[in-house]
Amino acid sequence: MDTRRHKQSMSELKLRRLMEHNQRLREDLARPRIRVSEASASLIRYCKTTKDHLVPSVWGPVGKHEDPYAPQKRGGCCVVQ
Repeated sequence: MDTRRHKQSMSELKLRRLMEHNQRLREDLARPRIRVSEASASLIRYCKTTKDHLVPSVWGPVGKHEDPYAPQKRGGCCVVQ
């Protein structure tokens, strides 16, 4: 009797794993997709139109007021920590 119950629980476990795997595959199938050529063109367009302050050799020097990575000026004479 015990071996029969064990075989049944193993079968149920296998079935559950297959059902979960099937669900993951269905989710992957439902994921929106685009062609590689469209994704590449979009990436190239973004890189050409978005100014990168960390690459001044391509985009030219960046003014201190435009550079988000420049140290910020602190107001007043004291800093409270």
